[in-house]
Amino acid sequence: MVLNAHAHAYALAAFVLLLAAPVQSSPVPEKMSSLRDQQQVAVTIYNENLALVKDQRRISLDKGMNRLAWRDVSARIMPETALLRSLAGGEGIALLEQNFDFDLLTPQKMLEKYVGQSVTVIRTNPATGVESSETATVLSTNGGVVLKFADRIETGLPGRLAFRSVPDNLRDRPTLVISFLAPATDHRQMELSYLTGGLSWRADYVAELSPADERLDLNGWVTLTNVSGSSYPDAKLQLVAGDVNRVRQEMNFAQEGRAMKAAAMAAPAMAEESLFEYHLYSLERPTTIAEQQTKQVALLSASRVPVHKELMLYGRDYYYRSSYGDLGQKMKVGVFVEFENKGSGLGVPLPKGVIRVYKKDSAGNAQFVGEDRIDHTPRGEKVRLKLGEAFDVTADKKQISFQKISASGRYSAIFESAYQLELKNAKDEAVTVKVMEPVPGDWEVLSESLPHHKPASNTAVWQVQVPARGRTVLDYRVRVKL
Repeated sequence: MVLNAHAHAYALAAFVLLLAAPVQSSPVPEKMSSLRDQQQVAVTIYNENLALVKDQRRISLDKGMNRLAWRDVSARIMPETALLRSLAGGEGIALLEQNFDFDLLTPQKMLEKYVGQSVTVIRTNPATGVESSETATVLSTNGGVVLKFADRIETGLPGRLAFRSVPDNLRDRPTLVISFLAPATDHRQMELSYLTGGLSWRADYVAELSPADERLDLNGWVTLTNVSGSSYPDAKLQLVAGDVNRVRQEMNFAQEGRAMKAAAMAAPAMAEESLFEYHLYSLERPTTIAEQQTKQVALLSASRVPVHKELMLYGRDYYYRSSYGDLGQKMKVGVFVEFENKGSGLGVPLPKGVIRVYKKDSAGNAQFVGEDRIDHTPRGEKVRLKLGEAFDVTADKKQISFQKISASGRYSAIFESAYQLELKNAKDEAVTVKVMEPVPGDWEVLSESLPHHKPASNTAVWQVQVPARGRTVLDYRVRVKL
């Protein structure tokens, strides 16, 4: 909290008075704050299971010492990040102590807290229905319950148990208890901000290819998951896309829930802006992020995006170093599609996620044709997806000669090798296959049946056209110095 000079002076004086004051005969009663006091909540969710919660509530303060039990915080709160501040001006408060109570109330927890204390055991006579009660001391709850009565010790639960009260450190909801000094009795708008786990998001995209595979329609969704142990009603939602550095710590708060329910939300696209070296997406309407829920919010929509389809066969560099002979029969040719993140409703930073691609069959039914994961993609960059392997286009490849020409030391040698690649196409239309060969060392192509180009120092690329229901053979010889 940032305090002005007067607030600093007040906080110091109040703390000194607190230390000098006599011990009170009774503890300061807790002031309970629940979601009924909530005025506004904002949630910013990051990629790596991290969220920033800003919870604003109307709080009644007493002059001097206050113990505020702030209920309904996240069960996965990082309490060392919690910050309570006053939003309404005036003199500031002086924070003294805070405790996160995440030991939640259950019958088993009640029993554990009552070890060494007395409880009332209530039995019902099965014949008469008359109830009787008896006092017992709880000796143990490890692997079962052990009770000590006045004249005996019993194991198990002989009836139902009645407790005098709920222990102070058991809560029905995750609660942050904050002790602080206030300068006057007042009602104030206060904000508790903290980092928490249990809230995460990811981007999911659905694309549909045109009949000729030259365009696609793309819709993006943000999928939110809340297993934080708390709900955030009518929250102002923001998402940060980017890899934020975090200091890893050993933490083990309340357990994560597992049951999830899906709620697809039709919504306008989210507003986007730069934030430091990341990108911030803001939903322009409040939304409720319920506990134990997965929901989807619309991110973007783009239509008729130009796309380039490519068939590619990728080689290996190991067979340029030794004799191998047959390198593969009916080798699979990869199917890729590529588009630029610009125009047609795009041109915004794309958060990392999975793009699932569909295409309509002859009856007009959309069929799934593949998916791939993309990383964070800036505007203007290309998106390249591998959708699968071609069924009707295959390749046979073999090394037809290999010779070690010379050696001039332990790690220096010159090799010559020749290769034959037969590409076959069973489709009714011609195709072009991009053949990429990673060649090690210092190399040159000595001869070839089709021309190659060199996009990188270690790569040779051939564009091989294969006729409909036909075949094309690529022959080439390479000299490599290693």
